[in-house]
Amino acid sequence: MLGFLVRLLPFWVREPLLILVGSVFGVRIMYLAHRDGEWVAAAIGLVFLVFTAVRVHTVARALRARRARRAPAPGPAPAAEVAPAAIAPAAPAVAVAAEKEPNAWGQAVAAVAVFAALGAALWLGPHLLPSDDGGAPRAVSCAGGEDEELPGAYRKTPRAVTGDELCSALNRPDLPQLLGTPAETATAVSGTSNTAPLTDGKVAQPEAEVQFDTYTVNVSVTYNELSIAQYVKLMEYGEETDVRKLSVLGRPAVLASGHTMKIEINLGGGGSGGPVEQGPPARTLSVALDAKDRGGYCDITVWSTSGALPDDSALLDIAEKVLPTIPDRTV
Repeated sequence: MLGFLVRLLPFWVREPLLILVGSVFGVRIMYLAHRDGEWVAAAIGLVFLVFTAVRVHTVARALRARRARRAPAPGPAPAAEVAPAAIAPAAPAVAVAAEKEPNAWGQAVAAVAVFAALGAALWLGPHLLPSDDGGAPRAVSCAGGEDEELPGAYRKTPRAVTGDELCSALNRPDLPQLLGTPAETATAVSGTSNTAPLTDGKVAQPEAEVQFDTYTVNVSVTYNELSIAQYVKLMEYGEETDVRKLSVLGRPAVLASGHTMKIEINLGGGGSGGPVEQGPPARTLSVALDAKDRGGYCDITVWSTSGALPDDSALLDIAEKVLPTIPDRTV
């Protein structure tokens, strides 16, 4: 359909447009092919450039033919003597006057200008049009789970928050700034109302997670009897490294390093999933739920697939911003 519409255009409109499109696409594809080392893309770009060269040759031949037709004819030969009766009457001046042809260069320039204006509108349109959020990228929102039935542990723990509430507290517009990656936006968010492992579903442990291109942030709250002081003693017998005790918002807290877990699930012919493997390194800030450290804690964990981690100050900033926005029943 597009080819049919292009063929309907006048010659001096169609050919400049084809030359412009072919040259722009050819140069751009060749540049990307050189940058990425893609030989297939380089061949495609070469096809565009050859196509453009053929169109340029066609236009050049048309221009030479046009100039040849307008060149003055050689001097007139001696006129033969013609009988008066053979002289035909002169045609009307209007019929003799040559029809004025359109200006080929004017058509070509107009076509290129129109095409350039359309391209500029498509390129700059999203940047110039106002948006409801002031031009900021739209972040991913937390999915509502009001109708989700909570495990029994949540009914036995009135102060426990849900995964959706944690997700709303964590999915802040300034979270990328706190992580040191202000240009990024969340690619995925989630909130789940889980229970702590190895507790037979008796301990509520909601969690929320926000993923970015660089980092992933996970927040979980465990409503058990374990205090931060006891947690630190357990770390002394475990494999945690870089343990650092401190205070956050007047509550006992501890920073520690560890590794995430990588689990492969086989969805094929009835086989079991792969073994649990060690994932990328992670940094976790654990904060007591109250200043007296009477049990229960909130974990804020950050990791990246590349293995890079932000400074500890980023975890502290996230805790100081997120913890006060979690419903008051957690404190």
